[in-house]
Amino acid sequence: MRKIFFLSLVTFFITICAAQKGASQNVKLGFVNSAKILDELPEAQDAQNKLDELGKKWQDEYDRITKEYQMKGEEYQKKSTMLNEDAKRKAQQELMELEQKAYEFRQQKLGQGGELDKQKEKFFTPIKEKVLKSIEAVAKDEGVQFVFDKNENINFLLYGDNKFDLTYKVLDKLKRGK
Repeated sequence: MRKIFFLSLVTFFITICAAQKGASQNVKLGFVNSAKILDELPEAQDAQNKLDELGKKWQDEYDRITKEYQMKGEEYQKKSTMLNEDAKRKAQQELMELEQKAYEFRQQKLGQGGELDKQKEKFFTPIKEKVLKSIEAVAKDEGVQFVFDKNENINFLLYGDNKFDLTYKVLDKLKRGK
C-alpha cells in the first residue's frame, strides 16, 4: 500500500515536472539523508546519549524488579509445601503485587507512549525543527523546489544522483550555525 502511494506520488511529481518543463520552467529536485544528518549532528548525538543513559537506567531498574520477582518466586516454590494457607496466600499476593509493579513500571517508563518516548520527543523535536529549517534554507539557496529524504529507514527516493544530494550542505549549515 505504501509503495503504491509512493509510486503514485513519484508519478505525480514527474507529471508536474514534465508539465513545468513544457512551460519552459525547470523544476529542481534534491534529496537529503536525514538519518546521516542526525547521526553526525553533535546536538543529536548528545540527545541520543542522554536518551540511551535514561533508557539504561530504567531498564536496569526493571531488570532489578524482575530479578526480585524471580527470586521470590523460586523461594516460594521451594517453601510452598511447608507453608500454611495464610502464609501461601500472603506469598502469592506479594508475588502478584511484584509482578504488577514490574508490568506497570515497564509500561510507564519503557512502553509505547511511556516516559522514554516522551523524553525522546522532548529532546528531538527542537533538533528536527532546526534540521528542517536548514533543509529549507539550503533548498532555497540551491534553487531546489522539492527535497526528498533518502535514508536506511525511510526511502522516499528510489534513485538520486549524488550531485543533487544536499545532506552535507545541510550538515555544514547546521554545524556553522548560519
